[in-house]
Amino acid sequence: MASVARPQAAEGEQTTLSGAKLALAGFVLAMANFIVVLDTTIANVSVPHIAGGLAVSVSSGTWVITSYAVAEAICVPLTGWLANRFGTLRVFLVSLVGFGVFSALCGISNSLSMLIVFRLGQGFSGGPLMPLTQTLLLRIFPKEAHSKAMAMWAMTVVVAPIGGPILGGYISDNWSWPWIFFINLPLVAVIFFAALTLLRGSETPTQKLPIDKIGLTLLVIWVGAFQMMLDLGREEDWFSSEKIVALSVIAAIFFAIFLIWELTEEHPIVDLKVFRHRGFSAATFSLTLAFGTYFASIVIIPQWLQTSLGYTATDAGYAMAFSGVLAVVISPIVPQLMKKLDPRMLVFLGISWLGLIAGLRSIWWSSEATFWTLSLPQLLQGAGVALFIVPLTTISLGAVEPREVASAAGIANFGRTLAGAVATALITTLWANLSRSNTAELGANLNQSEAVMSQLQAQGYSLEQARAALAQVVGEQGTALATTHLFEIAAVILVVAAATIWLAPRPPKDVKPVAAH
Repeated sequence: MASVARPQAAEGEQTTLSGAKLALAGFVLAMANFIVVLDTTIANVSVPHIAGGLAVSVSSGTWVITSYAVAEAICVPLTGWLANRFGTLRVFLVSLVGFGVFSALCGISNSLSMLIVFRLGQGFSGGPLMPLTQTLLLRIFPKEAHSKAMAMWAMTVVVAPIGGPILGGYISDNWSWPWIFFINLPLVAVIFFAALTLLRGSETPTQKLPIDKIGLTLLVIWVGAFQMMLDLGREEDWFSSEKIVALSVIAAIFFAIFLIWELTEEHPIVDLKVFRHRGFSAATFSLTLAFGTYFASIVIIPQWLQTSLGYTATDAGYAMAFSGVLAVVISPIVPQLMKKLDPRMLVFLGISWLGLIAGLRSIWWSSEATFWTLSLPQLLQGAGVALFIVPLTTISLGAVEPREVASAAGIANFGRTLAGAVATALITTLWANLSRSNTAELGANLNQSEAVMSQLQAQGYSLEQARAALAQVVGEQGTALATTHLFEIAAVILVVAAATIWLAPRPPKDVKPVAAH
């Protein structure tokens, strides 16, 4: 999304920050992006704690993740309009305050419905912060230092997913889940006052622009209805429920109207015409499949570790955090690799590597897996993530006309965020269904169950306790099988995502990696 604001940064006057003040301002902006990315992962390992604290099922608790992602997805396409209309710095500061306020409200929520509403507010406020931090970094840093500024920004995207699971797990185990939201408040306060002090004079020019109110309304309705259909589907027994049928019909109708309206509107909220570019379409489709599959896995794994393998949230966080280590190591060399290799090859190798790791999980993992058996694939997959993100974005932005870069970047971010939310809802439903069916099949084919029951009773178990213990073991095995089956499916999807990138033409060599960030 940095490309969205490059024209603004170039047209307006540059600030006079230099030396320590410039470095500090850059760090403050990077930290603003850090806390937004952190909140996309910090809640993942805390879902069981949140579900227990609010007396809801773990599957319902995943709404805490998807509601934030959907709100962010809806708000991202509006960021360019908001910055042009009200000024980049002003929108940044207001969004930061909103993020802090809704973080506090999330922490004091005493029901799932309250928490979801406030997570929506947090997502709406946090959505603009990621592209706006890029905009302001490019504005305050001189042109020759733009690559360093974007490298600093990109490192926060890589490091935050490492810290999120560890911090979320530690807070949930040792304090209480509301503190995963309260922890944002001092950070937001420091960032706000530092930005207000350091970035005076960094405001961008404003102009009155029309907003596609009808398109925005249609977008909110179809995305909201579609996400509610996915989240409620399993609990409502899918299309046997009138509620789910109604939501699916609403989503389908308003999506069709949205497509027609946006393709004919002079100033669309989402410029769908960019899909006429083959490179953009192929790259966006590949990104959507790859990121959705990747994001769903980081939702499922910590839940499995805690609900079936007996991990604490802290230990689950440590196991998950390994995924960022190689990403940190390899990310700085990706721009150099892009100068020597076809970016499509890097994307293909990166996503294929993720597919291979998913396949290894399906082979290696079981209910008896050790910590390092679980952590090693997490460590290895970081290399794949680092290899595909920047080249894939370069291909998509390099395929469109210069005047369409802002729209293309917005749509790509929208698709990526929505893919994570949709994939999470789908994968949790499939996981629960596979767990039940596998458990039932294992129970029906259990050998020597009477002998096992007798042994347990001989050890002092009552008949009911022995049955419960046996049922628990069978259930754990059923869930473990469901988890490995999911990664078999994920491997296939990732192979398709990797192959799709070859539908895109090779991007022009003059497209700089920094523009793709």
